[in-house]
Amino acid sequence: MSAAFPRSDHLVRDLVAEFPDFRIAAKRDSRLQRAIDRALRLVTLGGQDKYLSHYHTVLWGVLWVPEAWERMDDLSRYVLLRHERVHLRQRRRYGDVLMTFLYLVPFFPLGLAYGRARIEWEAYEETLAATLETQGLDAVRALEDEIVQRFTGPDYGWMWPFPQTVRRWFATALSTVVASRTESQ
Repeated sequence: MSAAFPRSDHLVRDLVAEFPDFRIAAKRDSRLQRAIDRALRLVTLGGQDKYLSHYHTVLWGVLWVPEAWERMDDLSRYVLLRHERVHLRQRRRYGDVLMTFLYLVPFFPLGLAYGRARIEWEAYEETLAATLETQGLDAVRALEDEIVQRFTGPDYGWMWPFPQTVRRWFATALSTVVASRTESQ
């Protein structure tokens, strides 16, 4: 465990214990990740142009990290790893084929991707819980507009184009994580 990243390094060890094949790899070193970046730029008409530089992606048990990973502090890495652990558990629950299908197909790959939205809602609820744990309620509330933009914008291919639905989800998820935190104290 490094002195600079005690919390996130500990979580990485937990992830390896839970998922023995888990590893972290740089997106820039992967032809597949670079091809996904080009495809996303094409299908979103340039709207998703940060896949290689800002987005973290779990595929087949590997956490593919952008160059931004190197600049993240311990708490940011920890929150991100908590989010990605949800995806790893979803992968175990659904299997690779069904997980990929759910993420890419229902209802449409772009514009109304219900499967992807459901998968991400579950993971973002964990982001809210981890943020509450590490940074407090104000930090969680500050995430609302960013999450709404991600769901309704090109970052995830306009996966859920209904901002009010995302805001209602956020309010419900916030209530759930606050109640869970209160119960555990």
